[in-house]
Amino acid sequence: MARETPSLSAYDHFAVMVFAQLTYRESLRDIEACLGSRLRLLYHSGIRGTVKRCNLADANEKRSAALFAEIAMLLMRRAKRLYSETPIELGLDGELFAIDASRPHCLT
Repeated sequence: MARETPSLSAYDHFAVMVFAQLTYRESLRDIEACLGSRLRLLYHSGIRGTVKRCNLADANEKRSAALFAEIAMLLMRRAKRLYSETPIELGLDGELFAIDASRPHCLT
């Protein structure tokens, strides 16, 4: 299923990309610099590979996006079970999943 890259496993790739999304990283260089500044913490997040721009670029190029699609489907199934008892009245005939990756706004 997932093709391995020399220094970045499928889990490492996924964890790094989730980190990048949640922390609003804007480039591979930005991801590498941010993670490189906290190397001791990578181990605690389960990231065991070498997070470098070239490894990320290689993984992004060679690893199928189907891996991430499968994870998204798994999370949607879990969300569906979690909220199965919650009435939602949108007047839609099918299911709707919204993924919001916008930056949270601070209220002062």
